[in-house]
Amino acid sequence: MRLPYVADPPPTSTPEEAEILARVQARRAPGGLLALDRALLHSFPVADGWNSFIGAIRTRTSLAPLVRELIICRVAVLNGALYEWDQHSPLLAEAGLSDTALRIVRDTGADVQEKVAEGVLSPAEGAVLRYTDVMTKTVTVPDEVFQAVKEHFNDREIVEITATSASYNCVSRFLVALDVGEKNH
Repeated sequence: MRLPYVADPPPTSTPEEAEILARVQARRAPGGLLALDRALLHSFPVADGWNSFIGAIRTRTSLAPLVRELIICRVAVLNGALYEWDQHSPLLAEAGLSDTALRIVRDTGADVQEKVAEGVLSPAEGAVLRYTDVMTKTVTVPDEVFQAVKEHFNDREIVEITATSASYNCVSRFLVALDVGEKNH
């Protein structure tokens, strides 16, 4: 980490900071604060907003865990966020993605459409990976990539897929820039 982590738990100097810390700790329960939290808590207001927003992305969308974790893991790989990969790849495996498909997620040079044709990935998984790839690499989503996602997901799910990809691009950039978890430098 390029900055020192705050103490676990960090000291608070106002009732508002104590409330923020309690919300972050509640989201992480029954475990303790993560290295990410101990970086964010240098700024209690930022940590509070982050906790609320990312908490909603992680726990309040309608996405199946496999879809959510597929997006998060692919963003982690594309952006070189090793800490994020280490945190989320076990969740992706737990959600039911095969070991072979997990290797495809980690291989940014793999031909996703070919892997769908081979049956390694489902058409919906392939569509999500391609959508995540273009959102992360070029931001602009070509119509054919969007239409492939639209074939498998409803409007709410598309918003949630898009928000998950966008938010975890933010997470990965924070992790990599500050070398949270000491994985990137």
